[in-house]
Amino acid sequence: MNKAVFPAYPILLIDDDEGVLHSFQMALRSSGINNLMLCSDSRQAMTVLHEQDVHVMLLDLTMPYISGEELLAQVVEVFPELPVMVITGMNDVESAVRCMRLGAFDYMVKPVEKNRLVTSVRRAVEVRDLRRENQALRRRVMQVDQNVPQAFKTIVTRDPSMLAVFRYAESIAESPEPVLITGETGVGKELMANAIHNLSGRQGEFVAVNVAGLDEQVFSDTLFGHTKGAFTGASETRRGMVERAASGTLFLDEIGDLAHASQVKLLRLIQEGEYLPIGVDVPRYTNTRIITSTNKYLSELLDSGDFRNDLYYRLNAHHIHIPPLRERINDIEVLTHTFVEAMANKMNKKAPGPTAELIGLLRAYPFPGNVRELQAMVADAVSSHQSGRLLLACFKKHMAANARAGQALMPGAKTVANPDTLPENAPFPTLKQITTKWVQSAMDRAGGNQSAAARLLGISQPALSKRLQRMRTTKPT
Repeated sequence: MNKAVFPAYPILLIDDDEGVLHSFQMALRSSGINNLMLCSDSRQAMTVLHEQDVHVMLLDLTMPYISGEELLAQVVEVFPELPVMVITGMNDVESAVRCMRLGAFDYMVKPVEKNRLVTSVRRAVEVRDLRRENQALRRRVMQVDQNVPQAFKTIVTRDPSMLAVFRYAESIAESPEPVLITGETGVGKELMANAIHNLSGRQGEFVAVNVAGLDEQVFSDTLFGHTKGAFTGASETRRGMVERAASGTLFLDEIGDLAHASQVKLLRLIQEGEYLPIGVDVPRYTNTRIITSTNKYLSELLDSGDFRNDLYYRLNAHHIHIPPLRERINDIEVLTHTFVEAMANKMNKKAPGPTAELIGLLRAYPFPGNVRELQAMVADAVSSHQSGRLLLACFKKHMAANARAGQALMPGAKTVANPDTLPENAPFPTLKQITTKWVQSAMDRAGGNQSAAARLLGISQPALSKRLQRMRTTKPT
C-alpha cells in the first residue's frame, strides 16, 4: 500500500555534498515527510523553482558556483512567499544575522539534531499552507459581489467612498441636466461618464471629445460640424459630435482648458439646446445630455476670470468627485490582481501572483498617475516576468524613474502639517509625538509591510523595526 505524499508540493534540498542530502532525506522520510527533491548544483536551483511549485527550501550556504547567501537573495526576491531554511556548517553569528535579514525562515548549524530539523520543516510547511489559504481567501473576498450595477463593472473598486459615488451617479443618471466630474488624471473620469450614460436609458451614442487645446474654429467644427464649402478645404459636409450624440451623451473632457470664446457657444448649447454648424444660418436643436470633466480646480479659474461663472453653474448641476488612488489604498490590491489577470490573458501567459511584499510596496507609493499609472506598471511587469511571481524590480524601477512626480502631492492631496498652520495658542507637538504619528501612518499606508513603510519614511527596515519595538514598549506621552 502506497504511503500518502506529504507535503502536497515537494521540499527542495540544496547542498553540494550528496552525502548530506541523503542523510537529510532519510531523516525527513522516517518522520513522514516524503515529498522531496534533491539538488547538488546551486546553479540549477532557480530553474527548478521556475518549473516546479515548491513547498519549502532547505539551503546550504557554502557551495561552489553560487553561494547560499547569493541564492537566498535571489529566491526571496523572485519567490518571497517560499520559506527558505538555511542549514550550514558555519557557526557564525554575523552570517546568521545576514541571512535572517535577507528573509530566511530559519537558520540551523550542522550537524542538525533530527527533531529540530523535522519540527522546523513541519512549521515551514504550515506557514506556506497558511499563506496559500490567505491568498485563496483574498481572491474570494475580491470576487464578492458588492451589488454594484453592471454599468460600473469597468470601475474596479471595493472602497466605500467609491461605492458612495456609484450610488449618487446611479441616482442622477436619468436626469437630463449636465454632470461635472472632477478628479486627478488617471482616476477614471471617462469610465464614470460612460457608466452614467449606460444607466441613463438614453438610446443615442456616448461620444467623447477632449477639448483641451482646441481653438474656437476647431472646437466649432469638431462639435457642430460644417457644410460643404463653408471654408477653404471644406470639400464635404461634416457631421459634428453633437449630431452624433443625438438622444445620447456628449462627454467633454478637460473642460477647464476650453477657450473663452468656445465657452460662450457651449453655454448656448446647454441653455437653449441649439447650435450652428459652420456655414449654416438656421440654428439646429439637440437633446443630447452633456457630461464634462476636469482635473483642474474650476473655482480658481473662476477667480482668475478664465472660466465663465454662468457656464460653471450650468455644468455643475450634478457634481461627482472621484478620489485619487492614494486616498483609497485598499483598492490597490484588487486593481493589481485585475490588471495582472487581464494582461496575462491578453499575452496568453499564466497569470503571475502579486505577493504581499509587492502589495505593500504599491500601497506605500503615492501614484501621481493614479489607476492608469498602476495599470501601466502591471502591464510592464507582466510582459517581462519569467516566473510565477511579478518581479519587484520592475515596479521599483518605475517608481525610481517617477520619484519626483511621486513625491509631489497632487491637487487636493493632504499636505504634511507644518508649524505655521498651528493655531497660535495650540500645544506644540513633541518630536516624539510627530515621529510616532508618521511611523504609524507609513505602516498603515504600507498595509503593515515594514520594508515598504521604511522606503516611504526614507530609513532602513532594521531601523524601522527598532523604532516600532520602542513604540510598543514605551508608554504613550
